[in-house]
Amino acid sequence: MNAAETICAIATPPGMGGLGVVRVSGPLVPRLSEAVLRRLPAPRLATLSTFRDEQGRALDQGVALFFPAPGSFTGEDVLELQGHGSPVVLDRLVKALIALGARLARPGEFTERAFLNGKIDLVQAEAVADIIESAHEGAARAAMSTLRGAFSEILQAMDERLVRLRTHIEAGLDFPDEGLDIADDGALAAGLEALSRDVAEAMRRGREGRVLREGARVAIAGAPNAGKSTLLNVLAGHEAAIVSPYPGTTRDLVRERVVMEGLALDLIDSAGLRPTDDPVEREGIRRAETALAEADCVLWLIDDTTSDDASSLTPPPRAIIVFTKIDQTSRPAGPCAEGFAICAQSGAGIAELRRGIRARLLGHEAQAGGEGAFTARRRHVAALERVERALAGALAHQRAGSAELVAEELRLAHEALGEVTGRFTSDELLGRIFSDFCIGK
Repeated sequence: MNAAETICAIATPPGMGGLGVVRVSGPLVPRLSEAVLRRLPAPRLATLSTFRDEQGRALDQGVALFFPAPGSFTGEDVLELQGHGSPVVLDRLVKALIALGARLARPGEFTERAFLNGKIDLVQAEAVADIIESAHEGAARAAMSTLRGAFSEILQAMDERLVRLRTHIEAGLDFPDEGLDIADDGALAAGLEALSRDVAEAMRRGREGRVLREGARVAIAGAPNAGKSTLLNVLAGHEAAIVSPYPGTTRDLVRERVVMEGLALDLIDSAGLRPTDDPVEREGIRRAETALAEADCVLWLIDDTTSDDASSLTPPPRAIIVFTKIDQTSRPAGPCAEGFAICAQSGAGIAELRRGIRARLLGHEAQAGGEGAFTARRRHVAALERVERALAGALAHQRAGSAELVAEELRLAHEALGEVTGRFTSDELLGRIFSDFCIGK
């Protein structure tokens, strides 16, 4: 980032609308304001103004807002011009600002400047994009929690504890004459164990937030005629798949995107699993097995009117067992010892199954609507996993009495934690993160 440059961009979505916003940030804001508005508005006071081009001709009339540095989103002087949402007028206003000395902002550059100027950390910067891209209320609430600093506060607390642990071990290395026996250092062991528990809890909540943000894949599998397509239609709320009493009706994968229990889910109906000589059905079964391997959650359906399903097929690990067609048996609807019992046609047990899917994806501690969760991306979870591994290594070396190796593992843990907040982040990673933002953010 060249802090000497002033950037500008349209901050509202493309297309015609009642309102259009042009945002400007950088050291030339006062001069540009004098040229475009014939004045610099009072700080944080909405001011009715005429917007002019570089030759002084009136382009539009609207509201101007001036946010002086450092009390702005970017930490620089910021000017927002809120006019009518004509693409032609907005584009002409941006061209005028460029002619007067600004340049067009790159995607995400306003938020990038907020990060580089210390207004927000990298986790909060990514939360800005997550709020914009929220597909449902739970994801929006989790993203807002992150933007307000919930995740950052947890990371900061872990960072401070890591610093104390590193200081403790480095002191022992710097003063070997003190005769510190690291293997018997109960305070160090307790600190490592407590921090490991905190990292595990942050990872759990981070995975919950990732599911809220990105959604999850839920595959519906089982033997032919177990009720897979019927269940897909019930969960989707419409006739998405063909329902037939004849085995092998579903050959290809049928996908439906739904919001269920506050989660965005990709429901996948697959071919019934059975031995077959039909090459088309074999291909459908191969695709079904691939979908099962890639799914975040598998609903394994068993026809409760027959025992053949249970005896001939083995469900994947951690699948949710679902007994179907219980209207023809004596099994009660709802949760049971093996899983859930439902009748898709009558809806019996469906509400309990929905809650069971959410609990499986988020954990039984998850609260409705995403309260307590924060948005976390795959890179956050991957970095926390490295922190967890490094702490486990440090604890093992502490028990073996190797202070130097403990110090090295703690250094690796600290570095991995810093990658989440941006304390240790390469320019390449920053470019990749902010390039996914909207122009004007």
